[in-house]
Amino acid sequence: MIAIIDYNLGNIGSVQNIITKVGYESIITNNIDDILRADKLILPGVGSFDNGIINLKSLKLIEPLTKKVLIEKTPILGICLGMQLFCKNSGEGQLPGLNFIDAEVINFNCAPLKIPHMGWNTINIIKKSKLYNHLEINSRFYFVHSYYLNCNDTSDILTTTTYGYDFVSSIERENIFGCQFHPEKSHKYGVQLIKNFIELI
Repeated sequence: MIAIIDYNLGNIGSVQNIITKVGYESIITNNIDDILRADKLILPGVGSFDNGIINLKSLKLIEPLTKKVLIEKTPILGICLGMQLFCKNSGEGQLPGLNFIDAEVINFNCAPLKIPHMGWNTINIIKKSKLYNHLEINSRFYFVHSYYLNCNDTSDILTTTTYGYDFVSSIERENIFGCQFHPEKSHKYGVQLIKNFIELI
C-alpha cells in the first residue's frame, strides 16, 4: 500500500493523480494505522517548515513516521517541504526537524536572481540511483522554493541543480528519498520518477 501523508500542507490530490496515471492505487491519510501498514510512504509539502512540524505533531505522526523510516526502513519520498522536514532544522523556523538525515535547510542568497526559484530547471545526477532510471542527465523538473538543503554528508546528495550556484535538488540515504522539485508538476519526467519509486525502490 502506498500512503500519501496528509498533514494539511501539500499538493495531495496532484500526487495521487500521478500515482494513478502510472497504474497504481494509493491512499491519502493521516491515520496512524494506515501509515504503519504502508509499504511505501510519500510526504508532500508546500508551506513553512515550522507549520509542517507543528501539523505532524498535532496529528501524532512523528513517532510512527520515525518508526517506519528509521527502524523498519520503509521507503519514503519527501517532496519539496516534505524533503526539508527530513532535516535537523531550518533557517526558516525555530523547531527541530524529523532528523532523518544529517542536513539543515538554508535560504537562497543569489541576488540579483529572483527568490523563490520558480519554474523549470535541469538536474545534474551526482550518483547512480534507481530513482532516476530511464531519466536523462538533462531531465527537467518544476521548482517552487526559497530554501534548499545543506547536506553535511555529501554521500546523501543524489542530484544538484544550478540557480545562481549549485544546490541540492534531490537526496538518497538508504530507504530515504527526497526531491526539492515537484514531480507531480513535471510532466513525463515526474511520471517516470514516481514510477521508479513505486516499482524499483
